[in-house]
Amino acid sequence: MSAKTIAARFSASRPRGTLALPALLVVSFFLLAPLALILRYSFDKYDPVQLMLGVLSAENYIKLFGDPFYQKVLLLTARIALISTCVTILLSFPVAYCISRAESERWRSRMIILVVLPLLLGNAVRSAAWMVVMGTKGVVNSTLLWLGMIGEPLTILYTPTAVVIALVSVLLPYAIITMQSVMDSIPRSLEEAAQSLGYSPARTIAQVVLPLAMPGLIAAGAICFALAMNAYATPVLIGGPKMQMMGPLVFEQIAKVSNWPFGSALACLLMASTILLTILSTRFLHKKYY
Repeated sequence: MSAKTIAARFSASRPRGTLALPALLVVSFFLLAPLALILRYSFDKYDPVQLMLGVLSAENYIKLFGDPFYQKVLLLTARIALISTCVTILLSFPVAYCISRAESERWRSRMIILVVLPLLLGNAVRSAAWMVVMGTKGVVNSTLLWLGMIGEPLTILYTPTAVVIALVSVLLPYAIITMQSVMDSIPRSLEEAAQSLGYSPARTIAQVVLPLAMPGLIAAGAICFALAMNAYATPVLIGGPKMQMMGPLVFEQIAKVSNWPFGSALACLLMASTILLTILSTRFLHKKYY
């Protein structure tokens, strides 16, 4: 028996899961281990001198869910994330449909490149651009003053509305690509059959395409909501110091106050929501309604 035959039989007899073992070990060491450490820190007690006392306590989570200030921060973050997600889904659905149904492969590729291009820029760069647009002397106010539509500059920057606008611009590429991949799997023959029965294009999209694309919409919504909940650069630069959201609050507690236990509790809350929404989006992406 040749050496190649022996090697082939040996590789075939091994479980397929062993092939992923090296990558699993690397991910466990560099990702899961730090997350487990943060989880452990979240059940510790803060001390101004020693930073952590090395004891187990649920004090941080009681403070997080019991203090009215942190309840307000959590509700504000969830509200802005929900509004941003809904606006993103409404804007991205027609774009994803147009890309999915583009007849020319060249134009399809160009549209995908235009959608993905903003991801090559950092959030800080995009936020700085929005600051130029929405500032007191920014593009919007200057244009409205020049047209005579307003008598004095509007307060746009450092408001929840400004944060939602900036977040939507960040989330759009993720939502478009997610929904477009699902719409690609919907046979065009279903739309043709609906139109042959007298359906208008708008009715075909509403009653045929939209229900079939629902897994993509739900998955895109889960991804966008998780990203908005964890946003840092956009709330800091666009929202300003007075707007308290979860991402900047985690950084403040760990980097500025050095309260690692409470900052870890905040991070664990965001981490738990992200994991749940990631599982939800993954399950719906593999689901089909036809």
